[in-house]
Amino acid sequence: MAEAITARSEDFSKWYIDIVRKAKLADYSPVRGSMIIRPNGYAIWENMQSELDRMFKETGHENAYFPLLIPESFLAREAAHVEGFAKECAIVTHSRLQVNEAGNGVEPAPDSRLEENLVIRPTSETIIWDSFSNWIQSWRDLPILLNQWGNVVRWEMRTRLFLRTSEFLWQEGHTAHATREEAVAETKQMLDVYATFAEEYMALPVIKGVKTPSERFAGAVDTYCIEALMQDGKALQAGTSHFLGQNFAKAFDCQFQNKNNELEYVWATSWGVSTRLVGALVMAHSDDQGLVVPPRLAPTQVVIVPIYRSEEDRQNVLTRSTEIKESLGSAGVRVKLDDREQYRPGWKFNEYELQGVPLRIAIGPRDLANNSVELARRDTRDKSVVSLDGITELIVGELETMQTRMFESAVSFRTSMTSDANDQAEFVDILESRGGFIRAHWDGTDETEALVKEQTGATIRCVPIGEPMEEGVDPFSGKPSAQKVIYAKAY
Repeated sequence: MAEAITARSEDFSKWYIDIVRKAKLADYSPVRGSMIIRPNGYAIWENMQSELDRMFKETGHENAYFPLLIPESFLAREAAHVEGFAKECAIVTHSRLQVNEAGNGVEPAPDSRLEENLVIRPTSETIIWDSFSNWIQSWRDLPILLNQWGNVVRWEMRTRLFLRTSEFLWQEGHTAHATREEAVAETKQMLDVYATFAEEYMALPVIKGVKTPSERFAGAVDTYCIEALMQDGKALQAGTSHFLGQNFAKAFDCQFQNKNNELEYVWATSWGVSTRLVGALVMAHSDDQGLVVPPRLAPTQVVIVPIYRSEEDRQNVLTRSTEIKESLGSAGVRVKLDDREQYRPGWKFNEYELQGVPLRIAIGPRDLANNSVELARRDTRDKSVVSLDGITELIVGELETMQTRMFESAVSFRTSMTSDANDQAEFVDILESRGGFIRAHWDGTDETEALVKEQTGATIRCVPIGEPMEEGVDPFSGKPSAQKVIYAKAY
């Protein structure tokens, strides 16, 4: 199976698609630009959902659900918002179909034309703020801290499985606050939640930063982001958190009576991550043998493959394998015993390596006689013989070791692929020879940002948070600069 995967060094894009499809994460849909998420891919997304949902609730948020269809007039109320999404919106114009006159197809029934077109949500700010305007009257009604798990449609022209599809799954948080300070604190808190999730669960180091005005979310005052580096040296935006100010409150006339009995517009945030995180996980950790999944997100953390020839050996091996499975399961390990008769052990080894199962236990009659098993790690592909005594504790420890090693390896890679460029020639040379993150001065103008993108294909991924101000000169414009930013080519 692994031989059918294109080598990363040969064609990274093809390598990525090979892994997504051959590891049975997703496949193409009959609808252009959409994807089918297969059980292996959806199980990873479910684990992501589970951990993120827990983290959201620990920070006081509740889940809700709002309609998929949004009145077209709602988007028009916030000028920057509609301008940002107008070219990506799918529109519903009729409520039913009818058989055409030729009798060989269907067409919209003319008398079912809607009074107002409905937009399939590209994001939910507008319909949520219409509801907030009805729910909020007083400071006592605030804050509102909501999260929604759902799907959105953005009519993308160039698509790639998980990374950019016309329909994708995500979560979108929407909150309402009495003060600017509360809203800004919420925006930064959720950025921290995303960064913690990426690093502690995805084993993916990220840079926290602020987007430039040209890159911020349509309708936001400020957009905060986490940026990750993939193995091909390109950046991927892994999550965003937006301070919306009072823009949507004003668009939907959402005012409240403050503690001084004065009317004031509500302050807002929104934030989200999507199934593109599954794509990020693939590109950050996998190899030419297939998928590599961090243990904390792996649907199956350990697979047990029994090996036997005779019926007597079969019974003995399966009995011991079941005992190991039950012991691991009791310790909270997601474990699978593959006792399928129709596949040989070698085929199973290849399958689980391709699908990225972190640890594989092989056990046969000789292992039983020696009170041991063979343990194979997916990240390093190392194999070792370990004693069955204390096997549960050993496996639990090995999973944590693997999780830590994967993060440290990703950090090391990012460090090796982060460079400083002090002049234009150096910037272009780094970008063309190796890629990665480039720290360089920016004069703060949209014109220079656009010029760099046009000439090199690199964009400002973020203005990093927490880095000291550093006087210098923009390598492209020659103008003074007060701080370095992060450039990269990106997905």
